[in-house]
Amino acid sequence: MKTPVYMDYHATTPVDPEVVTAMLPYFSEHFGNPASRQHRFGWIAEEAVETARKSIADFIGADSRGIIFTSGATESNNLAIKGVAELLKQKGDHIITVSTEHKSVLDTCHRLEKFGFHVTYLSVDEFGTIDLNQLREQITPKTILVSVMIANNEIGTIQDVVSIGSMCKERGVLFHTDASQAVGKIPINVGMMNIDLMSFTGHKIYGPKGIGVLYVRQSDPRVKLTGQMDGGGHERGMRSGTLNVPSIVGLAKALEIARNVMPEESKRISGLRDMMFSAFLSQLDDVVLNGHPKNRLPNNLNVSFLHVEDSVLMMTMKDIAVSTGSACSTSNPDPSHVLKALKFSNDRLHSAIRFGLGRFTTQEEVDYTVGRVIETVSRLRQSASSYSKNQISVPEQSV
Repeated sequence: MKTPVYMDYHATTPVDPEVVTAMLPYFSEHFGNPASRQHRFGWIAEEAVETARKSIADFIGADSRGIIFTSGATESNNLAIKGVAELLKQKGDHIITVSTEHKSVLDTCHRLEKFGFHVTYLSVDEFGTIDLNQLREQITPKTILVSVMIANNEIGTIQDVVSIGSMCKERGVLFHTDASQAVGKIPINVGMMNIDLMSFTGHKIYGPKGIGVLYVRQSDPRVKLTGQMDGGGHERGMRSGTLNVPSIVGLAKALEIARNVMPEESKRISGLRDMMFSAFLSQLDDVVLNGHPKNRLPNNLNVSFLHVEDSVLMMTMKDIAVSTGSACSTSNPDPSHVLKALKFSNDRLHSAIRFGLGRFTTQEEVDYTVGRVIETVSRLRQSASSYSKNQISVPEQSV
């Protein structure tokens, strides 16, 4: 087994070898610009893009015309929220989101507030779940958009998207969701879930970095938004810029693989995760699961090892790649805004580690990680004079 062991699949994933193979011809052999419609090089590239667009749309149960290619989920989130806000500002100026959203959603909303928009940030319970009654109460005639992620990138909690989508449809409000962590991990159908706009990215699902999608509903109702990137009018005017053909092909291939392996893969990974957490509980005191015990991503395990500083634990285990939160906020030394929103104690807040398992995680790697974590946590606690075995009572839990 090679070290370091990678346990940070929420941050990014290695590109699947089959994806690399699918992409290779479009770097040098079929290198044309899909917007070059005067010759064969452009025709081949355009055909590859449209084939990929159809494949991606089929994966999420969408109309292919609603697949807009971007540089990633951050751009997709910006385009969805700003695009709707700009187009519908005469209709309303109110947006609803959640305090535990990704920074690309929260910071976009903060920017819109500077331009006169009003944003409601819903609170969550101890598991990171929103209160549907609170959402219903906050929707007003001025509300134009609700943005709630399907699955949280830090604690893995899955929201009741079907109910949220139905509520928004009943009230005539657009529903956007960041599905970056959910696509390829759990089944998603935008029609059945009443999703109007959905963002996701390639590098979370064993595809390349630098490619993302914004799904925009094409009927019942047809959703319109104002493009944020001006230029040649690519992507039906919603996102100008030369298309990244190799990565588009790679993203489609990654989803094709996910379609074939998702049920079996999710079962295997969740089994490894449960085994890991059970080992922590059986061999360590004061271990707390963060996130919903049942409604969570199959590959997510966020655990607080009480009385041990998370940064110290990670630095002591440099042979294991884990994190304390979102990879997009690593420059911020403050505790995770997600965990803070759950109103955890300081000890629980500062001792949380996120384990992200994935397609290439092995039993041997899990065993190694468990052993290293148990040994390191035990040693750090023993060396901390403030540690007391009976300092805190931890409720019974499962995952």
